[in-house]
Amino acid sequence: MSEFKAVSVIKKANVYFDGKVTSRTVVFADGSRKTLGIMLPGEYEFGTGDKELMEILSGELEVLVSKSEGWKKVQGGEAFEVPANSKFSLKIKSVTDYCCSFIKG
Repeated sequence: MSEFKAVSVIKKANVYFDGKVTSRTVVFADGSRKTLGIMLPGEYEFGTGDKELMEILSGELEVLVSKSEGWKKVQGGEAFEVPANSKFSLKIKSVTDYCCSFIKG
């Protein structure tokens, strides 16, 4: 899906790591939400409350969701999931455009 229709957008940006990771929150009629954002090259760690689906629209990165599975390469057109109530690490190799869906469990 390349666009969302009939949504609300929260005007205030989500800004992390001194502006190197930013996003905007999109709220759907059913109350579900997604964020659309950009990550600049660097290394970051995030914590989750809800399960997340991270769709990488463009860019290149490595993600560590589980130490037992190790680092995985991800690029534009691919996605990865993060379990609820966990942490994940990212190594952003090039400017990365993403869409994060929050999945209530």
